[in-house]
Amino acid sequence: MQIQQIRNRAKEMGLKTSRLSKVDLVRQIQSAEGNFDCFATAMDRICDREDCVWRDDCFTAVKKLKN
Repeated sequence: MQIQQIRNRAKEMGLKTSRLSKVDLVRQIQSAEGNFDCFATAMDRICDREDCVWRDDCFTAVKKLKN
């Protein structure tokens, strides 16, 4: 998901979005939804949340953070 789409989603939820990275924005959304704020923490593509809407982006973000 593109950063602007994430910002729009956060704004719709009433969350502040300025100066936050994609990782921090997604984690904020996850928390607001009552989920674990685990975005970009799935090391070695291990995650039991197969229904997570952030799953593909999460694996990509982890890979970028490791480099």
